[in-house]
Amino acid sequence: MRVRRMTKEQGANVGLERFPNFHRTGSVRGMKKLYYGQHCLLIRCGSYIYNVSSRPDIYYAASI
Repeated sequence: MRVRRMTKEQGANVGLERFPNFHRTGSVRGMKKLYYGQHCLLIRCGSYIYNVSSRPDIYYAASI
């Protein structure tokens, strides 16, 4: 269950606020199981985790 990371500045540049998100204290496993699917692409930026499955280029540009 890899969640890649991005700084707040990088997140603002790519427009992460338009993607579905949940707070970092939430369960990544639960969100994948109930809502996003097991193969979703998640990025942590600040206090939130964003689902960027519709834009995989953002996920692969983020650091590990």
